[in-house]
Amino acid sequence: MSRLDTKYWVVDKKDEKLTTNPQIQEAALWINKNEVVAFPTETVYGLGANALSDEAIAKIYEAKGRPSDNPLIVHIAKESQLQNLVKSIPESAEKLMAAFWPGPLTIIFESNSTVSSKVTAGLSTVAIRMPDHPVALALIEAAGVPVAAPSANLSGKPSPTNAEHVLHDLQGRIAGIVDGGPTGVGVESTVIDCTSTPAIILRPGGITREEIEAVIGPVAVDKALTEKGQAPKSPGMKYTHYAPKAPLVIVLGSNTFMQNLIDKERQSGKKVGVLATEESKQRYKADVIVACGYREDLKTVARDLYDSLRAFDKEMVDIIFSEGFPRTGLGEAIMNRLEKAAGGHIIKE
Repeated sequence: MSRLDTKYWVVDKKDEKLTTNPQIQEAALWINKNEVVAFPTETVYGLGANALSDEAIAKIYEAKGRPSDNPLIVHIAKESQLQNLVKSIPESAEKLMAAFWPGPLTIIFESNSTVSSKVTAGLSTVAIRMPDHPVALALIEAAGVPVAAPSANLSGKPSPTNAEHVLHDLQGRIAGIVDGGPTGVGVESTVIDCTSTPAIILRPGGITREEIEAVIGPVAVDKALTEKGQAPKSPGMKYTHYAPKAPLVIVLGSNTFMQNLIDKERQSGKKVGVLATEESKQRYKADVIVACGYREDLKTVARDLYDSLRAFDKEMVDIIFSEGFPRTGLGEAIMNRLEKAAGGHIIKE
């Protein structure tokens, strides 16, 4: 691809007139020109383009190096935009929207074919969410079109939680970056398919299964999340993702067991990294130890996860051992991302 002059706009998310902010207006103009602009959401930075344009969506796939059979999530600023994109709104979806929009919940609807077929990767359904970030909402509103946006990173790399990550991966590959500061949640949105009964969670994320079931009752979970060999249906779940440069291994066992694995690799001359928590970081001896939040507060782990994985690239380690986390609440999303980053490489005591 030809190299672009990537523009950089710094926007204060506390600005009370964001929609008319000159920086937002300029970024929106590039989206209207069918170019690609990165912007912050409450989860991770997104790589946004006009969801109605085949030309614009093709540029997302090119910039990311992402396979075009991987569907994208459409971001909207108000519910009136939703009516123009879907055939109907199921009751379960209405309840979830009332409870969690704007927020880190993506809902699958039957598409009315208004969005580009490149967004849906040829599927009859479309994934839509309303982000809970003032800069994202202002940009979408200023652009006046629904904005398709996967995470703003090169395909396969850890998702970006600040504008510096985006600049590192995509400078020269996209038209511009809106820097609205660091994101909050840190892992992508939960994806739930409301076209079936019961609704099916296709990707765990910022809204937990427990929170969803408190609103609409029991839900199913996509077999691809629990069974190997099953093809995932959700955007962003089809290929290895979130991976640092060095091989990542998840260790399920005691601190002593993990230290033995660390020692063995170090004795063979490798530079070893450890992904731990603030509570456990003192228990290990390794070349690079990165604390990824507090085990007692998994929101901090989710928030810091991708930044922590990128930290190992800067340290140029040869292998990374990571602690595991409980598969309840937000831990389900954390373990899902770690397993994707590790390519499923888990060692149990």
